[in-house]
Amino acid sequence: MDERESHTARTEDPLLTEGGFRASLRLLRRNRDFRRLFAASVISLGGDWFLFVAINGLILETTGRAIDVGLSILAQESAFFLASPWAGALADRVDRRKLMITCDLARMVICVAFLLVGPDNIWLAFPLLAILSIFAAPFDPASSAAIPNLVSAEELPTANALGGSLWGTMLAVGAALGGVVATVFGRDTAFLVDAVSFLASAALLSRIRRPFSEPREEQQEHPKTIDATIETLEYARRDHRVLSLLAVKAGFGLAAGVLALIPVFARQVFDAGDIGFGILMAARGIGALVGPFLGHRLAGPHHRRLFPVIGGALAVFGLSYMALGLAPTLWVAAIVIFTAHLGGGTQWVLSTYGLQRLVPDYIRGRVFAVDFALITLSLGVSSLVAAAIADSVGARQSAFILGGVAVAWAVTWWLLIRNVRRDRSFDDAEAPDPVDPPQEP
Repeated sequence: MDERESHTARTEDPLLTEGGFRASLRLLRRNRDFRRLFAASVISLGGDWFLFVAINGLILETTGRAIDVGLSILAQESAFFLASPWAGALADRVDRRKLMITCDLARMVICVAFLLVGPDNIWLAFPLLAILSIFAAPFDPASSAAIPNLVSAEELPTANALGGSLWGTMLAVGAALGGVVATVFGRDTAFLVDAVSFLASAALLSRIRRPFSEPREEQQEHPKTIDATIETLEYARRDHRVLSLLAVKAGFGLAAGVLALIPVFARQVFDAGDIGFGILMAARGIGALVGPFLGHRLAGPHHRRLFPVIGGALAVFGLSYMALGLAPTLWVAAIVIFTAHLGGGTQWVLSTYGLQRLVPDYIRGRVFAVDFALITLSLGVSSLVAAAIADSVGARQSAFILGGVAVAWAVTWWLLIRNVRRDRSFDDAEAPDPVDPPQEP
């Protein structure tokens, strides 16, 4: 074996050489700090889906209107969007681990407050969901920005796929169990499960010893919130690869409001109640579980096919939700939703991986804050539109329209990034640094 072949063998993506499952087990076994972060996410995400099924089931049962489910999602997503500028600045300014622990403890208290929500004061759910999202706004970008500091460059694809599959796994398990628990034990139990999950997550994060950020100078100046956002957008404008990865999620969000239709299909189209809701959400989660590993494999060695796979995955998401509008039974709908989130999970995780690999640590938290802000804004508006269309002309027609939006954006995005596809190779050794990092005064 010559030197070039030897280097290729050493740097081949673990997901391709070992298989996703074995590489994942190996990473979790040998990296204690990443294992704790992963376990914390497992617990808190599972609780989140208990809450999601329970509160949206209560809202739809109380009002009977799909638009109110859309409003609940809009309350969460708009609050997340508005909080994102200062959240991203915090993720790059303070200790990310302590920030995440603080957010977990705050969300624990808020989840307990959901015990006050009932049919007579269902309006209270909307501000509580918004406050919950405000504390999620710093947590999510801090977590995504921290992962490259907890694993090696060779382990990053595996860690990224695990993170994406974790979301899908806990959606599948948490949503399915959440539907059963809400039906059998009552919705208050689901609210308490979510509260306890945040406490357990905080405890695990407190035991992580590796730094979540690269070393920073104590007297290093940080831009103010507005300046930080402007700096982040300028960074993306100068590196079209980063801009493309941010844009694909924002466009995905324009169609992803179809999520608001899942409880409508379960309860009103198929008359299957909370258990049917759990089944459809579980199908969504299984697709999102498999999609990340499949996406990394399809992207090829060193992710040279990253952008084509992202575009194709987004098209699969849209075509599948168009097919949901024609699904004759709950189980056919579950298969279609599973396929949709094979694509949705793939594009989400690969675009996140691209940002983790390209963006330097000093600005990574702010870039992810912008990333999450764009997706939450578009998702919130899309959810409201999807629910309004469902109330006006029916859930099936709404799913078909939103799926068409995803297909249209996949084609548009693919045409817009032709310069990136033609002139910029994703497997460059180092990411460019178009904005100078802050200097010591």
